[in-house]
Amino acid sequence: MRLAALLEVVAPDGSVRTQWPYDQIEELDAPDKVMRIGRHRNPVLERIEIFDASFAEAVDALAVHVDRTGAIQRSQHKHAVVLAVAAAAVLLLFAIFALPAIADRMAPLVPTALDRRIGALVEFKTRAELARSLGEDFECRTGRFQRPGRAALMKMMDRLEAAAGLPLPLNITVVRENKKNAFALPGERIYVFKGLIDLADGPDELAGAIAHEIGHIAHRDGTRSILEAGGLSLMFGMLLGDFVGGGAVVTAAQTVLQNTYSRGVEAAADDYGAKLMIKAGGDPHALGVMLSKLGGATEPGMTILLDHPETKARVAAVERVAGDHRPKQPLIDEDDWAALKEICKR
Repeated sequence: MRLAALLEVVAPDGSVRTQWPYDQIEELDAPDKVMRIGRHRNPVLERIEIFDASFAEAVDALAVHVDRTGAIQRSQHKHAVVLAVAAAAVLLLFAIFALPAIADRMAPLVPTALDRRIGALVEFKTRAELARSLGEDFECRTGRFQRPGRAALMKMMDRLEAAAGLPLPLNITVVRENKKNAFALPGERIYVFKGLIDLADGPDELAGAIAHEIGHIAHRDGTRSILEAGGLSLMFGMLLGDFVGGGAVVTAAQTVLQNTYSRGVEAAADDYGAKLMIKAGGDPHALGVMLSKLGGATEPGMTILLDHPETKARVAAVERVAGDHRPKQPLIDEDDWAALKEICKR
């Protein structure tokens, strides 16, 4: 046997019995210290066993489909890593540039019934997260001490809801949490934390904050955010083997709880909230007061969560919308406001 342009099997008299092209040679199972080779897809059962280690290495170097040294496997691994990095880069670029635009276009087209189904699914995950962090009794419900406050809140909501004229009724939940926060879910769902109620010095300040969240609902911002966050989670989940996208809903719920929107989205909700307060007969300046209170911990020189407009700029925009509009009375009277401040009393 000798190595030439082809692997040649030579008879004792020097004649060539057979020739094997190197690109047709494949390695077969064999005992240790033995190289056993055959011809790829050869209908004739031919095998060659090589016991000389140096000759086996020479065959290994020339045969395309033989990889005793692991060089081909290492090359294939590097190629797979490069492809994976390239795929991740493409997904990242898609997420940064294409996915937000797609979500913007899709959100207004989502039917109301589907929007409510999305909201119900995300709300289930959201409530589970709230129960995990705050306990099962996180919601200020309709207990004996809470009913007057709930009735007062519904008076306020009736005024805002009538002015908003949304296709479906609003549903508001008060959470027994001292953080100063509120967020909106798809399907006309609003969550308000007790800390935000405590922060308000009057009913129109709270109403202004709620009107801002109604703006997110009217603009389908929650649906857009969920489409974007859930879609990104689904894509990366598929890249990593989660083909059912099980993390998409969890990611979407976390996004809603974090309550972070872009500057343009927040500015639009501020504008909507101020105009809604005017339509409802409330004080639109109160929204600016709440924004100042919420941003006070970060002023001067810092922005709210970095992605938000500076607090002063947001307040100035609200003031431009509010103008000289100052109603004589707040949306609910003093007795109702006192009851509302006690809505989470046990």
